[in-house]
Amino acid sequence: MVDEPSFEDEERPEGDKLPDEIPDEALPDLGGMPEREARSDGTAEVKEVKVVGVYEHQDAATAQPAAFVLLRDNQGRSVLIWIGRPEAFAISVALEGATADRPMTHDLMKNLVIKLGGDIERIVIDDLWHDTYYAKIHIAMNGNVVEIDSRPSDAIALGLRAKAPIYMAETVLEQAAVYEE
Repeated sequence: MVDEPSFEDEERPEGDKLPDEIPDEALPDLGGMPEREARSDGTAEVKEVKVVGVYEHQDAATAQPAAFVLLRDNQGRSVLIWIGRPEAFAISVALEGATADRPMTHDLMKNLVIKLGGDIERIVIDDLWHDTYYAKIHIAMNGNVVEIDSRPSDAIALGLRAKAPIYMAETVLEQAAVYEE
């Protein structure tokens, strides 16, 4: 008989990381964004955030460019999440409203959900643990809502394509956000 592994003390898998600091030039003005609140599961308060953009930062230690996505709520709180270059490209393409000749991975995911009768209802960045962000994709299907665990970068790229609102848990905003000066 094989013993079941215990994951209680194990570190969570790698996801999108918390930044060390936000460069001042990465904080453009969003203008007036209406206040929207929702509850991710009926208990946790979430606030809508907008994707300000995707940026590159030259890492002085490695001399390699690193990508991050910048999110902001209507209270001027900004959150920067380090992401992979492919995800940065996928988010940038969606922000620009561009399309590729053939479906990219996030386009494929959106098409699969829709063809299977689902609707990408919203994206919720719901946790921050050991400097790593976690997200869920909420898919409405057959009268139910299914939550799919995701890296925030993939969830954002998918949400932008589906024109779904993106939310962040208030607890995550309280931990990670900085206010624009």
